[in-house]
Amino acid sequence: MTFSFTHLTSALALAAGLTVAPLMASAAESEGIVVYNAQHETLTQAWADGFTKETGIKVTIRNGSDMQFANQIVEEGAASPADVYLTENSPGMALVDANKLFAPVNADTLAQVPENFKAVDGNWVGVAARSTVFAYDKTKLKDADLPKSLLDLADPKWKGRWGASPAGADFQAIVSALLELKGEDATKAWLKAMKENATPYKGNSVAMKAVNAGEVEGAVIYHYYWFGDQAKTGENSKNVLLHYFKNQDPGAFVSISGGGVLASSQHQKEAQAFLKWITGKGGQAVLRDGDSYEYAVGNGAESNPKLVPLNDLQAPKVEPSKLNSKKVTDLMTEAGLI
Repeated sequence: MTFSFTHLTSALALAAGLTVAPLMASAAESEGIVVYNAQHETLTQAWADGFTKETGIKVTIRNGSDMQFANQIVEEGAASPADVYLTENSPGMALVDANKLFAPVNADTLAQVPENFKAVDGNWVGVAARSTVFAYDKTKLKDADLPKSLLDLADPKWKGRWGASPAGADFQAIVSALLELKGEDATKAWLKAMKENATPYKGNSVAMKAVNAGEVEGAVIYHYYWFGDQAKTGENSKNVLLHYFKNQDPGAFVSISGGGVLASSQHQKEAQAFLKWITGKGGQAVLRDGDSYEYAVGNGAESNPKLVPLNDLQAPKVEPSKLNSKKVTDLMTEAGLI
């Protein structure tokens, strides 16, 4: 018969008349939690450092992309080694949730975040947010020249004048919102026009650099790329300003970065504590004081003061659990964009 180290330790402890519970608890705590992280690496590391400092619980971070991890979690199922899944956008959360792989988020954590920044079923919660913007070349475009709506970019007059990063989860989340708000026919028509009008780039920062360099007059990106560059040297955004569509336009979509605890986690208590911490005062302060320039979403939490206030963005109401990443990728593939 083969004995594991745990069995041997337990036997020795029992022989000595000792309880094994404290030893087992200590072993579990030393393992900590594993986070599948599709958020920005520096932001999640700051969250992990703050959480570990306050609780003593170790956090191991594995970095990847939204849909890479979403599909991996679905494939791994109950055998997933991850305890927590963090995303940049909500479609990845919706995919995992649809496969019933999340544990319900604790009620006290859900209570820290407004209703519009969490899943209606309570299985995942918003941890940060980002706004869609039109980054434009201020040397070429004036206010009167800017598109009033995201849909205006389908007009032939915009052919060759704007860009985006269609292959990324960031842009696909925006298209998901367009699909939910305007329907399949309108989305198909817009994607067809995008194929004809827009220049594709690999990444939001690359698209912004192209605007800055005069390659295109504008690009659909998320706001924080501009703010992050401005906070450094500004060399990739010195000729760029941001246009906010507002008016509940699809181009005013605010994407939710989500967090959820996997039902298969062997460290439910620690994983739930991590999610509570990042949505609470400590974690949201990291957004306010750090250099990610993403929006804080906790009740009463303040975002970086350089940002346009969330309430002023006039974002459309989109139910995050309805954002369909597979349907969007199918439509974008059909349009020849990915």
